[in-house]
Amino acid sequence: MPVFPAVTGQPLTRREAREARAAEQTRDGAASGNEAAGSGTDQRNPRAPGPQSPARSASFPGLDFDTVITGPVATSGGGNAEGFAPGQREPAPAPLRHSSDYFAAEKDEYGDHPLPQAGREEADPDEQPLGWWQQNSLSREEPKRRRRWARRLVVFVVIVAVLGGMAAGAYVFFQPQVERVIAAILPKDDDYKGNGAGQVMFTIKSGDTGDTIAANLHKAGVTKSNDAFYTLLLRQKPEPQFQPGVFKLAKRMSALAALIALQDPASRVPTSVVIPEGTAEADVLKAVSEKTGIPLAQLQQAAAAPSDFGLPAEAKTLEGFLFPATYTFAPGASAHDAIKMMVDRMFQSLDAAKVAQADRWKTIVLASIVQREAGLKDDYPKVARVFLNRLAQGWDFQSDATVAYGNGNTHRVETTAAERADAGNPYNTYVHPGLPVGPISNPGDLAINAVMHPADGPWMFFVTWNLQTGETIFSTTAAEHDAAVAKWQQWMKDNPGYE
Repeated sequence: MPVFPAVTGQPLTRREAREARAAEQTRDGAASGNEAAGSGTDQRNPRAPGPQSPARSASFPGLDFDTVITGPVATSGGGNAEGFAPGQREPAPAPLRHSSDYFAAEKDEYGDHPLPQAGREEADPDEQPLGWWQQNSLSREEPKRRRRWARRLVVFVVIVAVLGGMAAGAYVFFQPQVERVIAAILPKDDDYKGNGAGQVMFTIKSGDTGDTIAANLHKAGVTKSNDAFYTLLLRQKPEPQFQPGVFKLAKRMSALAALIALQDPASRVPTSVVIPEGTAEADVLKAVSEKTGIPLAQLQQAAAAPSDFGLPAEAKTLEGFLFPATYTFAPGASAHDAIKMMVDRMFQSLDAAKVAQADRWKTIVLASIVQREAGLKDDYPKVARVFLNRLAQGWDFQSDATVAYGNGNTHRVETTAAERADAGNPYNTYVHPGLPVGPISNPGDLAINAVMHPADGPWMFFVTWNLQTGETIFSTTAAEHDAAVAKWQQWMKDNPGYE
């Protein structure tokens, strides 16, 4: 362990140490002036300790104790102001002693005497003793303090940089979300005002969703933006339900005005659907769905129960009983309503042609074949006569239209030799005698009346040799028919692009 200087008196306080240091500097300056003047003073070092000064043995690190205990010295020229003889030194003060209770106190666990605490008042920090460790560290404390602040500054800068980097990364990651939030808060000029002007026929199809309707409204010039209408939809509780159909709207409408109009039955335009003669059931249902917006699945589901509409017991589908005409469906019409309207119209046509209910099925089946095979209006009764003659003679119908229908072709009547020989096709009248298993189209009044009032003639064959004009050759013998078929084949060669 280091050996510390002995303490012979009470430790100096910070204030006493400062005062002693200032006094020493003052005396040093005065002594230097006396030596320079050469006034005959004692050349001995006035601060040199004498053997009779026991206090001079005391020392403290960092403190010149002489400045505290040294007294005035007599000059060689005579007495001094203190009344001492020339050359006589002022007596040294008595050594400082610890109070008796210091030595009377019990030693602590380290063998040291603690300073007495009883009766001591709270001291001024400047009056507290200055220990040796404090005196030695005074010169080092300021650099340490500066180093500590430097380290703290570096740590602070690093933390700020890290947090700044994290904030920048977070903004890049969350930028889309932040922009949406800002866009939702800030006012946007994405909507028109009022009910608009002009007229727009707007169609909502089956299966259209809210965002699809919003996009179509903007595309049609009804609303100013997609978001204006779609955002309005999201705020509605409960969510609005849209009915398929055609609606009368205006240009440059506000989103709210457009929404109100689409929910108002008065804005809905009665829908017209044109069903041509000879159209197959599948195509009829698609046309109705597209024009009215009634879901195709709902129409197909309703059509799967033909008995619900009063069809004959033989009918397994609606084929043949959906009368071809122009229909206007009321806004909000259901699938059942639309189908019933067309079936009822067919019953009206059968009644007008004076078809007995017992004959409805056979009449519709034959009329559906006539509708697909005949071309020109005047040929309908002749075509009906050919099939009735063959039926009466027990001949096969040999209708290409029935074979094509059985193969799923509802738009053309041409067939191949392999198709005509296919016995697996229940509609193949080349291999199955008599009427086919069901209608192959939806006939109109012309075909129904032709069946009820066929032309008179012995014809057993016919062929439409010019598909563009619909010109047809009717024959009685097979030879005549073969010549007519050759003419048709030549026309097909001359018109290879015809479909």
